[in-house]
Amino acid sequence: MKIINLSDNNSIVSQYMAEIRDKNYQKNRLLFRNNIMRIGEMMAYEISKTLDYEPRDIATPLGIATVNVPIDKIVLATIFRAGLPFHSGFLNVFDHAGNAFVSAYREYVDEEHHKVGIHVEYLATPSIDEKNLIIADPMLATGGSMELGYKAFLSKGIPKRIHVCCVIATPEGIEHIKRTMPDDKTTIWCAAIDPGMNEHKYIVPGFGDAGDLCFGDKV
Repeated sequence: MKIINLSDNNSIVSQYMAEIRDKNYQKNRLLFRNNIMRIGEMMAYEISKTLDYEPRDIATPLGIATVNVPIDKIVLATIFRAGLPFHSGFLNVFDHAGNAFVSAYREYVDEEHHKVGIHVEYLATPSIDEKNLIIADPMLATGGSMELGYKAFLSKGIPKRIHVCCVIATPEGIEHIKRTMPDDKTTIWCAAIDPGMNEHKYIVPGFGDAGDLCFGDKV
């Protein structure tokens, strides 16, 4: 299984990461959402290099141009609600892609808020059969919601390739994906890999709760 960390090489993504981690910058939800979206755009561009292409003759006003165009079909999938701005970034690049959505939310199952359960309630997706499935979720912490989202999408087919995309991952989350998704056709993409999680299963140093920072506190 390939793991591609955009932070391994210097790029403008590092600037976006510095800003979304900054607790003062986070006070402006619009700026925060915009940077999450832009990281999605950068990641989508990198993924575009892995697709299959074929030459196609395009008629211009002055002649014929041969252009290599992607032939892979793509389904962009995200997990409500934190994944929406991230998903938008991918959709800005892959504007002909199908779109899939699933709800998965964490719920603490003990009084100390140390054990987390993941619940899936809603699914809307086209067929993913023989397509490139991109699952975009900003935080890959335990990997539980990513696994359950993936299994829900499998009810609509078997993908050709799987791209697990996040802004920040943990070693634990990466290992979970290695155990639960096909090794031969899955790639994990992230903008950073942080050391681990705290007792409440939040990524440290991370940047906090992505959904709350994008859309406000929830009751």
